[in-house]
Amino acid sequence: MEYTEATADRTAEIAALVRAAFTDAEGAAEGAAVGDLARALLETTPPGDIRVFLAETEARVAGAAIFTRLACADPDRRVMLLSPMAVATDLQGQGVGQGLLRHALDALRAAGVEVAVTYGDPAFYARLGFAPVAPEVVPPPRPLTQPEGWLARPLGAPAIAPLPGPCRTVPALDAPAFW
Repeated sequence: MEYTEATADRTAEIAALVRAAFTDAEGAAEGAAVGDLARALLETTPPGDIRVFLAETEARVAGAAIFTRLACADPDRRVMLLSPMAVATDLQGQGVGQGLLRHALDALRAAGVEVAVTYGDPAFYARLGFAPVAPEVVPPPRPLTQPEGWLARPLGAPAIAPLPGPCRTVPALDAPAFW
């Protein structure tokens, strides 16, 4: 497995992977919604506000992790939000997602990002150092329907210094349906 950072010409491939993985896990409607989100993020987010990491085999993209800027009231704070992340269904449970996320977090740390945040499965993300985070520490950009899934991981310091709110996400993620 090779871990890389994506280039702009991979949009269709990444969106198809995300759609297929979420369809297999959550059904066709969820697959379509998250696949469309991935495409919108890749097509509309300014380059300085997005980082996309891939797990690749010789034959295909096996996993993708899309990080976008989570902006807070202090413009000097560097925070990235992971959403969505997907691994091809036939490769799940083989460490592909963990390897991809380790690679991505190392690259973000090297780029000076201080906190990685996600809104996802606590059981999976806990294996990689993410933990539930209070909204007073990292204010979510929208009210959360499942607050237990609001997770963060410091990338530099041992703990997360509270972020001054409000926090804003990129436009493609700024819809109540995702929160």
